[in-house]
Amino acid sequence: MQPVLFDSSIYISALRLGDEAVLAVRYLAPEGPLWLSAVVLEELYAGVRMRDRKVVERLEHDFDRAGRILVPSHGDWAQAGRVLALLGAQRGYEHIGQGRITNDALIAMSAGRHGITVITTNERDFARLRKFRHFQYQVKSISLSSAGHRPAGSTT
Repeated sequence: MQPVLFDSSIYISALRLGDEAVLAVRYLAPEGPLWLSAVVLEELYAGVRMRDRKVVERLEHDFDRAGRILVPSHGDWAQAGRVLALLGAQRGYEHIGQGRITNDALIAMSAGRHGITVITTNERDFARLRKFRHFQYQVKSISLSSAGHRPAGSTT
């Protein structure tokens, strides 16, 4: 069973659908264990609205209790820097100046080190990073129906 973790793009999409969708998003994970990246956790806390903060706190609590929070190591930070330098040399340094790609690099490097597959909606950045360092990722999207969330008044 291949372990997986969700990039923040999956959780953000779910948060936009509502609290229930965040908890139901686990359907995207295959049968392997689900991990939470500390980088994703930071991104969620930084961008969450106050009304959704409890959902993020619950995610943190659940993953911490299960011992499945993935924290980038010194080597992951160094490898992310190397990959970002290569990406900057190839595509121009203005493409790596944003924090988002740095965070994605940290997620990819730490997940790759542990053999964890990243599930994301952000194919562009993860495909760019994969050109320089091998790691597994899958692109998926979530919707109201697939997240098990039904709009008010829906009977299906």
